[in-house]
Amino acid sequence: MYKKYQKIILGGRLWEKNHVEEFVNSTELPAWTKDIYKFILEWLDANNFIEAHTSGTTGKPKRILLEKNKMVASALKTGAYFNLEKDAKALLCLSPNYIAGKMMVVRSFVLGLDLRIVEPNGNPLKESVFEEIDFAAMVPLQVMNSLQNKNTLSQFRKIKKTIIGGGVVSKSLHQILQKEKNSCYATYGMTETITHIAVKKLNGKDASDVYETLDNVNVTIDSRNCLVIAASDVADEKVVTNDLVEIISPKEFKWLGRHDNIINSGGVKIIPEEVERILGQFLERRFFVSSQSDELLGNRLILIIEGQEFSKKEKIELSTFMKNNLPKYSIPKEIFFVEKFIETDSGKIKRKENLRFMKN
Repeated sequence: MYKKYQKIILGGRLWEKNHVEEFVNSTELPAWTKDIYKFILEWLDANNFIEAHTSGTTGKPKRILLEKNKMVASALKTGAYFNLEKDAKALLCLSPNYIAGKMMVVRSFVLGLDLRIVEPNGNPLKESVFEEIDFAAMVPLQVMNSLQNKNTLSQFRKIKKTIIGGGVVSKSLHQILQKEKNSCYATYGMTETITHIAVKKLNGKDASDVYETLDNVNVTIDSRNCLVIAASDVADEKVVTNDLVEIISPKEFKWLGRHDNIINSGGVKIIPEEVERILGQFLERRFFVSSQSDELLGNRLILIIEGQEFSKKEKIELSTFMKNNLPKYSIPKEIFFVEKFIETDSGKIKRKENLRFMKN
């Protein structure tokens, strides 16, 4: 089926394989641009699969082979959900070395989108000036940076629909997005499911805290209360995750946190992400909740914040907020600071690695 999609519209022009090869061999183009063209050639080659890698958030990235026909099926699901029509303008600001960036290119092939490209960095709209865009995909950091000043904000507001994946949308980002009229969505997915299999609206009258699955995707839970995904057109077998969820229906669920992040402190099981959602109402910096060994509790809850250490006044204000808003057992016993978080290439915080650089 993928062989039907052999032409792509880039920047308003229709490109074929021989045009793309010229750019791959160019000595003048920056590496990030050539990476996009290299992936386009990979899509156009004779193989029926694409090589990809998992994000490496919770471990070493794994090599995985994805069938091109399944990537087509994923693109069609997205097109149907977001009503993306032929010639709609799409923005690629994610690296094509990861599945989210690859799929923006594939969607453009399959749906006939007009793809515009910018450098895939943490602030992709900073040097960009473009007309109205119908559809874009970003990670939370890119969205937050785009909202920080008038120039990038004006560009962000030209994007009609933005899907946000690759990390949790913080409470502070969620609140800022409520002021925006363009539609923003959080997505749930992974490399194994060829990006998102579920979406929730973040702003507007139809905003929700419930993920809705795409066509031909059903969800259940296992004995750990972790999400199990059945999506035969993008994955041959059911995908068993480590994500703790509440099932609303076979097509809807609420995400609670990661099973492998659960902390048992004094016999109480604590989901760090639930604590983080509350702390996100106060903390404007990036942070995460983890644990340390404790003789009395087994494990004690700790809070790790990115950046310089708080002043005495700031520490008192944070302590007061935690006492007023968190159950006693969910209040971190100690606060640490890390100058700059270690991240994956796609911008996700590596929790375990950052614990080595804590300062209190």
